[in-house]
Amino acid sequence: MTNILVRKLIKNYENTGNSRVRENYGKLASIMGIASNLLLFFIKITIGLVFNSISITADAVNNLSDSGSSLVTLLGFKLSGKPADADHPFGHQRMEYISGLVVSFIILFLGLQLIESSFDKILHPELPQFSMITVVVLIIAILIKLWQCLFYRKIGKNINSLTLMATAIDSRNDILATSAVLVATIITYLTGFDLDGYMGVVVAIFIIISGINLVRETISPLLGTAPSNELVDQIYEKIRSYEHIIGLHDLMIHSYGETQTYASVHCEVPAELDCLISHSVIDQIERDFLKDLNIHLIIHLDPVITNDEKTTALKEQVEQTIAGLSPEIHIHDFRVVWGYNHSNLIFDVVVPYDAPWSDEELSMMIANEIYKINPTYHAVITVDYNHYVPNQDEFCV
Repeated sequence: MTNILVRKLIKNYENTGNSRVRENYGKLASIMGIASNLLLFFIKITIGLVFNSISITADAVNNLSDSGSSLVTLLGFKLSGKPADADHPFGHQRMEYISGLVVSFIILFLGLQLIESSFDKILHPELPQFSMITVVVLIIAILIKLWQCLFYRKIGKNINSLTLMATAIDSRNDILATSAVLVATIITYLTGFDLDGYMGVVVAIFIIISGINLVRETISPLLGTAPSNELVDQIYEKIRSYEHIIGLHDLMIHSYGETQTYASVHCEVPAELDCLISHSVIDQIERDFLKDLNIHLIIHLDPVITNDEKTTALKEQVEQTIAGLSPEIHIHDFRVVWGYNHSNLIFDVVVPYDAPWSDEELSMMIANEIYKINPTYHAVITVDYNHYVPNQDEFCV
């Protein structure tokens, strides 16, 4: 059914990288959520009031809040689809993350509210009237919520939306909550013992835990997360495929939304190559990245002397020496200022964020090792943390 709705209602539905298509996916999911949750609310509130069931009435209010969550999601997708402007030059797509965070807090709030009402029910039990109509309505509600969960999850995966994945988890929580109400209703009728409050506490704890996890997941992209290894490898592979590119480093990637990715990188080219040719190459790379990967790439050109055998041999020796300290340390931008009694070896050192040394300690360790190579060598080191190293060793430059 999800695929039918998508094909019928979303134009160019396969082009999920397009911000307009992505917005339409979000609108479809939100509108379906608002409609189905309002339907559940009106049915449950009627049954709850008629048969004096506090748990069903509370479940109805929960469905009403789910409609509010879907409305928040709808507004989030609508705002995230706005084009860039003077105040927001990178667009508004992070509004989707904010709406997901709001939904996460709503889930957390509902869990806390449910645990409060459940304890109240334990302290003040009141047997509700039993009816098969109640059982049938709750079973139908569970089936609708199951469809919602699968629907949100399917669309969330299609467009890689944390907001919709959070909404899918909310629907799963509703399945558990309504199932608890159903089980408690049947057991209460059969035994006369009111289990409603106890079942509510169990479900509430589960909802609170999932709400906390969702808050963590939706905050991460707002703070800025590291890109996937697959994306880093893809960027390195694509850039290295161009003629005259002999190395690259200092890759930085910033995401302002699922379809708004900006990156910068230093590309090494032979110093003896004509600068117009070098510029033409990197210009072509930038255009291709925007066209093929929808990544706004900015390249800094690093000329590298390739015909100086003495410098090349020394660089290899320094690399081997540093690899002896740690295989996770790499260098780039290596150059030498030769002197009669004193030569400066200037380079950047790239280390992982969890390195056990401070910048000063690492620089001193490397400088001492280079001094062992030749006492006239003086290391001028810059420590780097702000770039990503691909998985394949052959890409490390």
